[in-house]
Amino acid sequence: MPVHTDLNKLPLFHHAVITVGTFDGVHNGHKMLIRQIINEAKKRDGASILISFDPHPKSVIMPQGEQLRLLTTNDEKTALIEKEGVDHMVIAPFTKEFSKLSAMEYIEQFLVKRFHPAAIVLGYNHRFGHHRDGNIELLGKLSGQYQFDVIEIHKQLINDIEVSSTRIRLALTEGDVSTANSLLGRRYSFQGIVIKGDQRGRTIGFPTANLKLNNEQKLIPARGVYAIYAGSGNKLYKGMMNIGVRPTVNGTTETIEAHLFDFNQDIYGERLTIDCVCRIRNEIKFESIDRLKHQLELDKQSALLHL
Repeated sequence: MPVHTDLNKLPLFHHAVITVGTFDGVHNGHKMLIRQIINEAKKRDGASILISFDPHPKSVIMPQGEQLRLLTTNDEKTALIEKEGVDHMVIAPFTKEFSKLSAMEYIEQFLVKRFHPAAIVLGYNHRFGHHRDGNIELLGKLSGQYQFDVIEIHKQLINDIEVSSTRIRLALTEGDVSTANSLLGRRYSFQGIVIKGDQRGRTIGFPTANLKLNNEQKLIPARGVYAIYAGSGNKLYKGMMNIGVRPTVNGTTETIEAHLFDFNQDIYGERLTIDCVCRIRNEIKFESIDRLKHQLELDKQSALLHL
């Protein structure tokens, strides 16, 4: 799948069927849009084109000091979209200047001039342009003038919960990995490099891989203990993970520690991919190391029931 990042070097698309959005998470709702552009492009003997933005628009227009946490990095997003079978992906630079385009300027200067779409597929609540003034109704009014069809995708619900990146972020910040996974349509994952910790875990029979995130903007679930799969190279291991400050040993810095079951290798400096399965419990301060060790044995049994 070609990935285009320079708007001035786009190919001439024929019968383009486009969808536009941030696609953070590439969740089940996004996949509905993607399937629709692929099907519509086949009907028209055209190209399916997914248009995303970098950086995330909210990170440009949010007040100073606030930081948006992402469900997917650009590399993760691109890989997930390619897997869905899209013909072309465009990652458009999102700048302060771009954010000030009026809804009409956005349609005429960006969508029509750059892509000459035969059809535009959008979610029911898609907004665009300065102050989010543009919507699917405006596109419909202009469809005849610019000769494109407008196709609306309605709200997607899973277990009566609306599928959205915002809802998934909320679930993860509450530690509700199970709901996040249902809305995503896959296990939530992140990557990190294994670094040296204080090696306390090995003294009680639970050696851990301490992780430094590949991307500091990546959203990490709430503090607690989780059942996980950990990928190293081409191998996948069962395990459990603690996110927190380790209050039993009077820790103060938040760490991410993964204990892999039936594993005894030196992987310092290697990249681990963590797939979050479910949350087992909150982070707890225990009265003693022996109590902690006993609880970790119970946590392992709980994790294995979910893996």
